[in-house]
Amino acid sequence: MAFRNKLNYVQGFNPDIVVVPECENFGKQTTKCIWFGENRSKGIGIFSYSDFEIELSPDYNASFKYIIPLIVKGPTNFNLLAVWAMNDSIDIRKRYIGQVWLAINYYKELLEGPLIIIGDFNWNKIWDAKPKYPLYGNLIDVIEILKDKEIKSAYHSFYEEEFGKETRPTLFMHHNKNKSYHVDYCFASKNFKLENVEIGEYSDWAKKSDHMPLMITFNERQF
Repeated sequence: MAFRNKLNYVQGFNPDIVVVPECENFGKQTTKCIWFGENRSKGIGIFSYSDFEIELSPDYNASFKYIIPLIVKGPTNFNLLAVWAMNDSIDIRKRYIGQVWLAINYYKELLEGPLIIIGDFNWNKIWDAKPKYPLYGNLIDVIEILKDKEIKSAYHSFYEEEFGKETRPTLFMHHNKNKSYHVDYCFASKNFKLENVEIGEYSDWAKKSDHMPLMITFNERQF
């Protein structure tokens, strides 16, 4: 939230594309911006600060209102699923990772081509076996679907860590250093050559957000 107060920090990394869950709608900071939300203070924003053009896919399904399929055109053409996994008070099986699982199955045709899935999944494998309510699918179910299409987590590939045993948290709940979890992910298809993965440090970002930025670098000659 209050992304306007963090914009300078984000732009300092010279990003190509930025996905911001819990993003306010405070006016376009770039001509290439897509924002979705019911509350102007808290939606999801996707920004391009480079030669990449972004547009909403005509296949967008509003029942997954914060899982946004985008067509990206530029130096490399690919599809992007921007994720902010939400609670669902109407259908409790569709909460958090449950809705990610449903959305990935709905957008399954996107899995056949160059694809990046990135955002706040609000979930970790450690909760798969003990959800408060049954879900349509858990994180391992999502991973298996993507694995079949050779779509892998950038973080886990780069650091060679197992799901549920991550050593670098992406969330410090309520800014509390003792409540740390890894809940933000970037999955990329085999077309992308991974160069670097970095997660922001608590000391640098805790006063700005309880989520740390997940920064992924791919080789521009990946295809």
